[in-house]
Amino acid sequence: MKVAIVPVTPFRQNACVIWDPETMAGALTDPGGDAERLLEVAKENGVRLEKILVTHGHLDHAGAVAELAEKLELPIEGPQKEETFWIDRLDEKAQRFGFGHARSFTPDRWLEDGDEVTVGTMTLQVRHCPGHTPGHVIFFHEPSKIAIVGDVLFRGSVGRTDFPRGNHQQLITSIREKLWPLGDDVTFVPGHGDTSTFGNERMTNPYCADFVQV
Repeated sequence: MKVAIVPVTPFRQNACVIWDPETMAGALTDPGGDAERLLEVAKENGVRLEKILVTHGHLDHAGAVAELAEKLELPIEGPQKEETFWIDRLDEKAQRFGFGHARSFTPDRWLEDGDEVTVGTMTLQVRHCPGHTPGHVIFFHEPSKIAIVGDVLFRGSVGRTDFPRGNHQQLITSIREKLWPLGDDVTFVPGHGDTSTFGNERMTNPYCADFVQV
């Protein structure tokens, strides 16, 4: 799997263009804004977009989903249905933060733990990882050892849990039970900041490393 990370919005959220190098079919993950820039990156890499994948419903991750899905006639897959709580509030949040393009939406497919999504000939595994938000999911491509994890885990940190329906203990459990088993050699793309590996975070992350008592 090929990945182009494109920080978008004033929140510098890591939207991605991912694609199958065999077919050049691709997807947008968490297109929170700057829709035209994302389309430019897809075009520059010769990617034919076929769907939009969403980890969770926060504005900086999902703000341009409705716009792009409508413009390109693309299906939306994810997040998990408990995320309706946040997606239904996108219009309200857009007005508050000045994201005029953002609108609520209904995914074509809600995802559950253990589901799979396809992009070209690639199959990505889905893991439901609540804690930051109730319906947060992550996408894992095992052959490439790459995971798109949204705001569950960061290099040296973890997602905030002070939002409504956030739960820190639940988040740490998600990380340890859903992410770590995927392998220490997995490189993950977080929702913000630099990439890292699960192995590095297991050794050094002050919030969820193996030595941390929660």
